[in-house]
Amino acid sequence: MPSILPLGDPAPDDGRFPAAVGNRVREAAETGQPRTFSLYVHVPFCSVRCGYCDFNTYTAEDLGPGASRTSYADTVAGELDFAAQALAGSEIPPRTLETVFFGGGTPTLLPAADLVRILGRARDIFGITPGAEITSEANPDSVSLESLREMAAGGFTRVSFGMQSAVPHVLATLDRTHRQENVPAAVGWAREAGLEVSLDLIYGTPGESLEDWRTTVEAALALAPDHISAYSLIVEDGTKFGASVKRGTVPDVDPDDQADKYLLAERLFAEAGYRWYEISNWAHDPDDRGIHRARHNVAYWRDQDWWGAGPGAHSHLAGVRFWNAKHPAAYAQRLATGISPSVGREEPDAEARFLERVMLGVRLSDGLPTAALEEAPDGGAQARQEIAAMIGEGLLDGRAALAGRVVPTLQGRLLDDAIVRRLAGF
Repeated sequence: MPSILPLGDPAPDDGRFPAAVGNRVREAAETGQPRTFSLYVHVPFCSVRCGYCDFNTYTAEDLGPGASRTSYADTVAGELDFAAQALAGSEIPPRTLETVFFGGGTPTLLPAADLVRILGRARDIFGITPGAEITSEANPDSVSLESLREMAAGGFTRVSFGMQSAVPHVLATLDRTHRQENVPAAVGWAREAGLEVSLDLIYGTPGESLEDWRTTVEAALALAPDHISAYSLIVEDGTKFGASVKRGTVPDVDPDDQADKYLLAERLFAEAGYRWYEISNWAHDPDDRGIHRARHNVAYWRDQDWWGAGPGAHSHLAGVRFWNAKHPAAYAQRLATGISPSVGREEPDAEARFLERVMLGVRLSDGLPTAALEEAPDGGAQARQEIAAMIGEGLLDGRAALAGRVVPTLQGRLLDDAIVRRLAGF
């Protein structure tokens, strides 16, 4: 979750939503394609801020009244209460939660009992669908067998570990604090607790060789996780890493190097039975049944609804996007005085929503329905020509196109931005 909030209109203090939101939710249900509802909980605390991180995170344990680690669970529970009132007051039909995701920061810096308490409050307020996916991010050195057992007993089903690399000098460059030997132990504890496991990896760090990256991928596969995310390192302005690149003390990332590493990862993952379903995500799925995909993230990519709780958290309800006050103290103060923690709101116009649908759709192995391109200003005429051209260039899957889906080939995944620009006509 990036730390810079977008521009938008002020959000009302009572948190009420336009009548159109409730109408859209009802209409979707009536057509047999109901909009799913999820919860994201942002926990902004970290033991150390990594040099590449642009998320809304803080290393201090106490950031003011209602924003300390000890009081944070109560503050978030207060937002969930507020959310229920705002939704009911806006006559938005109640829906149970399909997925819940605790992100950060490092959620597991909070006691497991606090995470379970927040989840329990969400269950009491909204209800949770049987079989729901409930995930927490974690650093490998921030958990124990006991804490993971407590989380599993409290309803968590999945944990996503920030492994990033298996090579000590790469971890050091990234300012990661955990030791690589902690990862197998943490994964083993999660398995013993009955939790599914996902591993997050980063490739393209300056100084990381192709063999370093192979070592990381093979180490991750040796742990047999259910799911793997692999992200190319992005140098963000305002980060320690970004400042080092500007000063020339650290080399910038090399797109060709990152492409080579992506291709290596895809080959090794596929050989081990992992199938890509989003450009940066692979699920262990040798029988192609769609299992172990991160359902929470799929809800984002498929433009479903979610409430984001916590400082700086973003939410989406039937076309309306809104976001909370960024600093934890300001966020907590708004809740303490009975007003919405949300400070901004927007409803993207048709052009923006079309661009977003194209951007997200072509990242998925399920693809973008070609019918969606009819939403373009020219009715999709240019996009259809571009599809034909990109099939010839080896960027799009021809068979998928014949079946009415825009799906990138492996080469196309490397040039995703170019595909989006050509389909969206800019």
